[in-house]
Amino acid sequence: MQSIGTPALWVAFTAVVTVVLVADLYVGSKKTEPMSRRAALGWTSLWVSLACAFGAGIWLVIDHDRSREAAMEFFTAYIIEYSLSVDNLFVFLLLFSSFKVPQAWQHRVLFWGIFGAVILRAIFIFAGTALLQRFHFLIYLFGAFLLYTGVKLVFGGEDEEEVEVSENRIVRFARRFVPVTDHYDGHRFVTVVDGVKKATPLLLVLVAVELSDVVFALDSIPAVFGVSLDPFIVYTSNIFAILGLRSLYFLLAGALFGLRFLKPSLGIVLAFVGAKMCLPLVHWLAAKAGQADAVSWLPEHVPTPVSLGVVGGFLVGGVALSMLFPGKKPEGVEAAEEIKEDILEAVTGEPQPHEPPSGVPPGAAGPG
Repeated sequence: MQSIGTPALWVAFTAVVTVVLVADLYVGSKKTEPMSRRAALGWTSLWVSLACAFGAGIWLVIDHDRSREAAMEFFTAYIIEYSLSVDNLFVFLLLFSSFKVPQAWQHRVLFWGIFGAVILRAIFIFAGTALLQRFHFLIYLFGAFLLYTGVKLVFGGEDEEEVEVSENRIVRFARRFVPVTDHYDGHRFVTVVDGVKKATPLLLVLVAVELSDVVFALDSIPAVFGVSLDPFIVYTSNIFAILGLRSLYFLLAGALFGLRFLKPSLGIVLAFVGAKMCLPLVHWLAAKAGQADAVSWLPEHVPTPVSLGVVGGFLVGGVALSMLFPGKKPEGVEAAEEIKEDILEAVTGEPQPHEPPSGVPPGAAGPG
């Protein structure tokens, strides 16, 4: 497959991302207050709008034989990446709660976490592209893994309690390698105690955030390869999703534990993408066994517009069902109300009253 990403496009996109991150670091370093829900809503809307404009630019501006197909691949990949990032947000919430990270410093941790994620995702994507070009059969292993992960999400029940983040265990482990203080020193990752440089717990949180992104990349990047093998599409969709992750956290932190149908929806999406990746293998195996007619009803390839509709439909449906049928748990009701407040705030421009959800760990709910 010929990539639509020319050297000029690669350089331009990387330059813009670099400028955005540097400007964000400069502005963020001067702020000591946490991001408000209103600001988070604005930044989330901005990042989603920029991603949509980028996809439209691929469709309308880039002169290439597969511009329209690539644009639909970008939108599908972006929706998958952005949706799967919800799992990252669960881990961020648990980490900040466990380490009792003040909200004013969470912005700094997430910035450097996202900065590291941009570099790590680039390495994973280029390595994955090279492997798939040389060993194409790996795409079927990716597909089988996604199918397994999707089924596990759909039928595995609630699993946020499976993520164990213990401050004591992490601190004890880290102290085997580096000296760590027992307290924060403002927003510093490293401090000096009695003339000795020591890491603060904030640095441990940052390392945990980076490690969690590595784990989640094992799901998300293969899922995007199931949509497109164009490295430019895979990379840009990943980066846009990552850049919008921090504002999405501050917007949805209080509602995350209450969206009861979102994880099953994500599971269905992953299973769909995994099955889509394995369809050519199914037809090949059936032909080898002389049973090609038995699978003739199965398409060998799923058109990108169909993939986009399935992915978007299930994810929107998961959020909508969570709002319409929040269940009896207090966090479910609170989550539905919080999302309704965000929609009203976006439409009217007027801040809506908000109370922290009772089902979220103390100190972990988003600001506002």
